[in-house]
Amino acid sequence: MKKLVFIAFIFLILFLSFPSKGVSQEGIDQDYQVIPDEAIRLRILANSDNDKDQALKQLVRDRVNEEVSGWVEHMTDINDARQLIEERIPEIDKMVGEVIEEEGFENDFSVEYGKNVEFPTKLYDSYLYPAGQYEAILITIGEGKGDNWWCVLFPPLCFLDFSFGSSVSAADASEAEELEAEETVEEQEEETEVKFFLFEWLGLS
Repeated sequence: MKKLVFIAFIFLILFLSFPSKGVSQEGIDQDYQVIPDEAIRLRILANSDNDKDQALKQLVRDRVNEEVSGWVEHMTDINDARQLIEERIPEIDKMVGEVIEEEGFENDFSVEYGKNVEFPTKLYDSYLYPAGQYEAILITIGEGKGDNWWCVLFPPLCFLDFSFGSSVSAADASEAEELEAEETVEEQEEETEVKFFLFEWLGLS
């Protein structure tokens, strides 16, 4: 009788432990995968990496991000957000010009909106955001050769500054994906080995 109770206890532990790991991993993935398929980003390219140009980029960021985030804050439909942003590109252009003038700069600049804005690969915390073309407002100050800043305007995710992540080359991105796949396989193999050992030990294999 004691043996049956012990066996039942072992199976209960197996039942509770393995599925819960999957649920926990899913929760972690959801935490990191914060950018949905349909999203509108904001990317700002500084003229250069010198301190003054980077400071100007940040001032432009603060003004534009605050304004546009307010426009789309309560929107739930991306088509409504697209229409509003397209209509107000001239207002964004004016904002950028005002900041540049207020700070005593004479940089040329451009403000564009489209679905084919290039983004580099970025590693933010533990999640890899792949390079590609994404829908975004692109603000280019001067030559646009300095470090960029970007966030997600819609849905509102600009409280996460993805620019603090690390830039990743294509080779590094591929290596990170391979390591993640290998870790998944190793975890599955470990679970299988534990299950086999318990079944063998209990004489059920």
